[in-house]
Amino acid sequence: MACAFLRFSLLLMLACIGQVCVPLRLQAQSSGKAAEGDRVNTGKQIFSTTCAACHGLDGGGGERGPNISRRREVQRLPDKALLQIVREGVPATGMPAFGSLGEARIQAVVRYLRSLQQPTGAADLSGDSKHGKKLFFGQFGCSQCHMVKGEGGFMGSDLSTYASTQSAADIRNAIAAPNQNLDPRKRTVVVTTVDGQTLTGIARNEDNFSLQLQTADGTLHLLNKSELQSIEYQARSLMPDDYGSRLSRQELDDLVSYLVSIARNTNKPKAEQE
Repeated sequence: MACAFLRFSLLLMLACIGQVCVPLRLQAQSSGKAAEGDRVNTGKQIFSTTCAACHGLDGGGGERGPNISRRREVQRLPDKALLQIVREGVPATGMPAFGSLGEARIQAVVRYLRSLQQPTGAADLSGDSKHGKKLFFGQFGCSQCHMVKGEGGFMGSDLSTYASTQSAADIRNAIAAPNQNLDPRKRTVVVTTVDGQTLTGIARNEDNFSLQLQTADGTLHLLNKSELQSIEYQARSLMPDDYGSRLSRQELDDLVSYLVSIARNTNKPKAEQE
């Protein structure tokens, strides 16, 4: 009888311990995920203000900095090497040292870069990519400015691999709210010449004396700043900002699914595509 009571007591104690430990373990896991999310968000803020001017908001590179989100050689670098690059810079390459950020903030930047390097997941995709392609090249005219796999315009970014480093939510937001977190290189520039002509476009190259402006029709205008009345840099892109109201939720999902499908196919080895 005593043995049976002892066994019952032990089982009851183990059950109680389990009820306490499991929630604590889940709480610790949840806390760890939240902390990681905070680090990535902090890194995103620092990246957008410190790194994006050269490397782009998505790390895809620009005129002053290389692609660091999709280049295989950068993806293969260990965290230790990336931390050192951010901390100490790379002499004779134009990459400055950012040791003044402090170790915690440098680590946050590297964590955010790693998130940019991750492929888009399929969990939050519910659109029809075939219909999205029709919208892209037809009804909503995305291809007039943007190119995918060699087809389309060249005023906007080439979107062939864009979705490989963006979440579906970020892609939806970029379509519906293009002026949010705007890359400075893609802002609208309005110039007025001394004879009163107004040109609106994107600055492709600029120095202290000249400005190369590309207008919506694709024409490149090389302008001497001494011959301009004014240059206005606007906090908006040339991309229409009303897609959020013009597109239904399903149409937006279809467009996102199309961009993701294109990125996945583009990143496959050639043998897998055939």
